[in-house]
Amino acid sequence: MAKTTILFLASNPRDSSRLRLDHEMRDVRQQLRLSKQRDDFLITSREAVRASDITQAILDTNPNIVHFSGHGTDEGQLCIEDSHGKTQVLLPSALTNLFKVVHKVNCVVLNACHSENQAQAIAQHISFVIGMNQAIGDKAAIAFSVGFYQALGAGRSIEDAYRFGCVQIELFGISESLTPTLIKKTTNPSFLYGNDVNSSNLVFQKRQDNSRVQLPISQLRKHLAVIGWTGSGRSYALHWLASTLLNQHNISFLWIGHWFELSRGISDKISH
Repeated sequence: MAKTTILFLASNPRDSSRLRLDHEMRDVRQQLRLSKQRDDFLITSREAVRASDITQAILDTNPNIVHFSGHGTDEGQLCIEDSHGKTQVLLPSALTNLFKVVHKVNCVVLNACHSENQAQAIAQHISFVIGMNQAIGDKAAIAFSVGFYQALGAGRSIEDAYRFGCVQIELFGISESLTPTLIKKTTNPSFLYGNDVNSSNLVFQKRQDNSRVQLPISQLRKHLAVIGWTGSGRSYALHWLASTLLNQHNISFLWIGHWFELSRGISDKISH
């Protein structure tokens, strides 16, 4: 049987606060080495990763699981190193598009602060993605990884492993067990640009080929994402759609961050 390949990517730029990424990597290796199914896993790592290192590592190892550990900005962007070892922020769309063209990856773990939105975007293309819905402390991040890979090494599913990771945070006595979030591959929504709602013909975007096509409201999918940059009219579009369409069509809405293609749902705020 083919081994499950895990690619561990770590980045802690020298102008950022120190993280115990070496401890996390050591603990992950140890849990897999001690597991009853240890022969079924192959783990490889890259440290101090730069943008080119990520793509090269994926091409070299052809992984099933990609695990990123490091810093995330308050806006949810992942931080890697530039050529001088300082912080470079990864464009969320670039990372999302990377996972659009990989083949074997079934799970992505973003063990970095505020990474849930990036995880949501990647989940367009990957079956299981784990992100953090707020800042996460070093100890909690390590605890989650320990529980997650303990369970995988015991033959449990990714969903079970996620739950074990969250429980492990609790067992460590850390009150951050609700921070990790598991996102499954999303269904295909229609897209509306915020600054298009003032026109008589609403312009929508189909995700599959990124082409923009005009569709009548009746042909929209049930899920609709409003996207656009800051100041593009997203809030106006959202409220316009809610007041105009909510009672006329079976459509639920997804709110969107200004630089993400897909983000977290707001169906708890606006529902049919």
